[in-house]
Amino acid sequence: MTLSYGPVATDLTALNESSCWMMMGVASTVFLLIKSSSMASLPKRLEGKVAIITGGASGIGAATAKLFVKHGAKVIIADVQDALGHSLCKTLSTNTPIHYLHCDVTSESDIKNVVEAAITKYGKLDIMYNNAGISGDSNKAVVTSGNENFKRVFEVNVYGAFLGAKHAARFMVPAKRGVILFTSSVASLLGGETTHAYAVSKHAVVGLMKNLCVELGEHGIRVNCVCPGGIPTPMLNKALKMNKKETQEVLCKVAVLKGTVLEAEDIATAALFLCSDEAKFVSGVNLVLDGGYSTTNMSFASVLNGFMDNHTTTTNNNNHA
Repeated sequence: MTLSYGPVATDLTALNESSCWMMMGVASTVFLLIKSSSMASLPKRLEGKVAIITGGASGIGAATAKLFVKHGAKVIIADVQDALGHSLCKTLSTNTPIHYLHCDVTSESDIKNVVEAAITKYGKLDIMYNNAGISGDSNKAVVTSGNENFKRVFEVNVYGAFLGAKHAARFMVPAKRGVILFTSSVASLLGGETTHAYAVSKHAVVGLMKNLCVELGEHGIRVNCVCPGGIPTPMLNKALKMNKKETQEVLCKVAVLKGTVLEAEDIATAALFLCSDEAKFVSGVNLVLDGGYSTTNMSFASVLNGFMDNHTTTTNNNNHA
């Protein structure tokens, strides 16, 4: 394709309004051609890889499933939210290699069946993303916390993650390759942010990741966590008893990094990196995406700001007395 630019101006006065618009149009055309060409040649970072995503029917899991498929992965969503899981698969094109299987991550037989289904259909398993999790009830007081709630949160968030890793490793170890990924939380870095059950479960997930990193590294398997800050997912909205907009307003108010917000798609992008060959030597990492939130004590900042506001008000009142 040949682009004709017309006569070249030798000085600024020769550039009248019409010629300026013509050159701007040519520049825009060139930019669009370059952009479309580069987009067409963008590599699919998970081309040919097989991935299982637990808790993949909504929130972070759903965003990750969509992105993985876009980058060439064959995806199996494992979840207990059957309607959402089937709906997600239907929203993508009919030729997209994405499937939904009912799976309670606390059931070893369910996990085993999902992993073996992937092996039967595709002959391998490259990525096991243990994303399923629950927050449990919102009671933060230890003396009134329910024992059954604590057990249930641990069963889903920790035992479920353990089972996923266990059965993925059965096939990854002989293959001498694979990626196991977990969703932790900023609650794995801080105390007092959430309930005891949820905080302990996410600390445990990071511990599990580190132990597996050492054991499975001998077999060429990488193990990592992606560690989100607050996102207005259905789970967090439910925990805060707020709608998505209200949750987002609270998160923006307490955020360290202003002018942008954390979304499920951002976590999906991090997961994509950790599961791709670009991260071939990244293992044992709890990759934090919280905009710097965990670097400071927001409780102190909140109390200090309140104190300073009161001090200023008192001083001003005394000056005007």
